[in-house]
Amino acid sequence: MARRDTDEPEDRGRNRRSGIGDARAFTPRGRTTRDGGSGDGAESAPDPQAEAELQRRRAELRMVRGGRAEEGRPPQRLGRVTGASAGRRPRRADDGGDVGGGDFDVEETPRRRTAPAGRGRPVVRGDREFIGRTQAARAREPRRGDRLPAGRGRGQDRRQRPVAPPPDPPKMGEPRRRLRLATALSLLLFAAIGVRLVQFQLADAPAFAAQGLQDRLDKIVLPAQRGAIFDSTGKVLAHSVEARFVAVDPELVKDPRATAVALAPLLGKAPSELEPLLQKGKQEVSGAPIRFRWLLRGLSVQTAEMVRALNLAGVIVKRDERRDMPGDDLAANLIGFTGTDLNGLAGIEARYDQLLRGRNGELQYETGNGQLNKPIPGGYRREVVAQPGSSLMLTIDRDVQWQAQHILYTSMEKVKAVWGAAVVLDARTGDVVAQATYPTFNPANPGAAKPEQLADNATSVVVDPGSVHKAIVLSAALQEGVIEPDSTIKIGPSIKKGDQVYWDTHQFAEGTKITLPGLMAFSSNVATIKVAEKLGAEKLYEYQKLFGLGQPTGIGVPGESSGQLQAPEDWSGTSHGSIPIGHEMAVTPLQMAAAYAAIANDGTWVQPHLIKQTIAPDGKVTRPAPAKSHRVISAENAAALREIMEAVTTVDQATGRSAALPGYRISGKTGTGSQVVNGKYVKGEVGSFIGMAPAENPRYVIAVFVKTPGVGAGGKVAGPAFRDIMAFTLRHFKVLPSTVKSPTFVTHY
Repeated sequence: MARRDTDEPEDRGRNRRSGIGDARAFTPRGRTTRDGGSGDGAESAPDPQAEAELQRRRAELRMVRGGRAEEGRPPQRLGRVTGASAGRRPRRADDGGDVGGGDFDVEETPRRRTAPAGRGRPVVRGDREFIGRTQAARAREPRRGDRLPAGRGRGQDRRQRPVAPPPDPPKMGEPRRRLRLATALSLLLFAAIGVRLVQFQLADAPAFAAQGLQDRLDKIVLPAQRGAIFDSTGKVLAHSVEARFVAVDPELVKDPRATAVALAPLLGKAPSELEPLLQKGKQEVSGAPIRFRWLLRGLSVQTAEMVRALNLAGVIVKRDERRDMPGDDLAANLIGFTGTDLNGLAGIEARYDQLLRGRNGELQYETGNGQLNKPIPGGYRREVVAQPGSSLMLTIDRDVQWQAQHILYTSMEKVKAVWGAAVVLDARTGDVVAQATYPTFNPANPGAAKPEQLADNATSVVVDPGSVHKAIVLSAALQEGVIEPDSTIKIGPSIKKGDQVYWDTHQFAEGTKITLPGLMAFSSNVATIKVAEKLGAEKLYEYQKLFGLGQPTGIGVPGESSGQLQAPEDWSGTSHGSIPIGHEMAVTPLQMAAAYAAIANDGTWVQPHLIKQTIAPDGKVTRPAPAKSHRVISAENAAALREIMEAVTTVDQATGRSAALPGYRISGKTGTGSQVVNGKYVKGEVGSFIGMAPAENPRYVIAVFVKTPGVGAGGKVAGPAFRDIMAFTLRHFKVLPSTVKSPTFVTHY
């Protein structure tokens, strides 16, 4: 079909669509086609409007990656080759010349836009080249030198190969979200800092200020005056007096050796003992320098002033107090002693320490540092006044106590005793009038005493009572009706219980009838064992406990022993012979004295006690609760037993003749036993005598126990001491002599 040359737009469009024509013209899609023309190849006149549109299109096509025109390279678009020109490479539309080599028609491939990825910009993709092409898409393109399929040219392969859709671009970050998160974290941080600053300024400010004040404070302990200890009449047994203490600040001592030599004669210590205390040192925990060490406490005021006059660098002399006992060792084993800080360590001082020592005060004041280490005028100052301790008034009578100690000491020296104990009880009230120990110690220097000298023998020493226990057997037998005051017991010289034979010291022929006064006067073991057989083990054990044996009396002295009794189920064959006569058991001298006081008090046992009343610092007097008491035997049986025991001091050849006191009727009993240590008997004997006077109406009960290295019968070693102590006690308290003489006793038939 012959091609028709026409300038009409309609013809040009038709020629372009049909691929006919030899002139190139601009199309609205940006492609070039040949315009219809004459057969001589003459071009048609250009259309100004079309040319302007072409230039505008070219400007839009000069876009490469990044949105900038690539220098030296005109923009181009790839189209799809159609018609007769397929398989041939077309010339660029902007070349301005003919495209040689035949007719072709190029159809523009419309641009494809990808959906936006996240908040990114859309990417415009073409058929041959596009912006943002991924590495994977480039890898799929034929590389230079690759072999193509037969019959296909390079251009043909590119025109016919389908373009793979590119992957979605990676998700881009969200800076606004990160900014908001960072802002929130910053605000939280600043809020925490602000809260902490407010806490420092408001809540913690007082604490920091108080800590700073504490660093500037000096403290001085104001010792409370320790309460005094009085006897029953108000005489001082122990009290605190003004004294001085000597201390040292090692950091200020210039010459420790010379200082020790100067202080030694005044403090009564060797220079070698003082010099280490004057040397500088460090505290073990904190490592800070040691600024205070005691050298001596309780120094007399006169001696302390002599120390002050030496004006030694680093030596401190200040007010103190010390414990003073005007009677020296008077009742020392009862009262005890205190330490250098005036805390009770033994005896009543220890037992009632909280009551006696009161409450220390304290003085705090603000000081400067360095050279200004002195109280700041107008600075912080707080003083807590010390509260003095309460005082104790004991039941002890100072005069009787002194005589008891003196007589005990003299008597013990005569018999070369190992130890001795004497107790004086008020039979009606249970008051301990005196309680003496041999040997004793000096409470001003307790460190020089032996351990056995510090104990109170009346409450801490444990012995088997021996024959003084026979009064317990007769009391129970009379109360249970086993015997009567005028009963007789048929005896012989000995009796066997278990595998042991028990003999009497004063032996009688077999079949002799002995009376109860004779039993006590001659301390018959055989008669006592026979009475106990009638009474029974259970009843004897019951009355032992009623008389207070086997349990502490609660007198208030630390270290009091409870003793030990054997229950009937624990008795052996020999126990039926040993226990009635005071063996195979353990008691304290005070327990036995309290048992005899029950007989003297018409059969009522009263707990022995030492404290009469307490006196508060303001003078208020407080009396303790009434002493515990209970009835053991009837008053009639108690009176009958007291009369029976008078035979011990009145009958010829009786065991207690040495305890007789002219002018007074004396009831009592001698005993010989052994000391028990850790459940075992120790070598030596313990002689004892316990009696009461006047027998018809007893006022006082006195018990004396003496441990000797060898044989020590109670009548010989304890009887004389009892007599002398009782004589002074009765005179001291103005007890009238007996108006009726003791009865005449029949001892045996």
